[in-house]
Amino acid sequence: MSAPRALNPQWIAAVLAGVNPCPYFQLQSMRLEDLAWGRAELRIDLARKHLQPFGVAHGGVVASIIDAACFWACFSQAPVGKGMTTVDIKLNYLAPAVDGALLASGRCLKLGRGLGLGEASVRDRTGRLLAQGLSTVMLVDNLALPGQEDWPAKFLD
Repeated sequence: MSAPRALNPQWIAAVLAGVNPCPYFQLQSMRLEDLAWGRAELRIDLARKHLQPFGVAHGGVVASIIDAACFWACFSQAPVGKGMTTVDIKLNYLAPAVDGALLASGRCLKLGRGLGLGEASVRDRTGRLLAQGLSTVMLVDNLALPGQEDWPAKFLD
């Protein structure tokens, strides 16, 4: 793993402002709440729309927040000018969620020149572990978020 670098708080604010309004995050009521070197925190406040017919959070909702937590944790370490995309995801559902919130913590395990590996756990508000997952991400040239060219510098150092 590369040595931790100090992320510019203004860059973090720009990422949050650019990511949270995206259509898929809005559809899922998902929010990227915090970002640091190799780490990401996300949240979904569960609503009726997240439930499958048996009344528990749909596995796809849990998979989505795991994917996003792994992705953004790795993106925090990506070189400036690189975008990313998910290559695969593997997860284990450990307990059902019926209400409250899904709280995901992502961590970048390794980011190389082309691929990265992230892990994420999803807990409820009481800290009960609901799911655990791994995701492989791929660095991509010429893939940027809208307005990214106007963001502040990524690193303080």
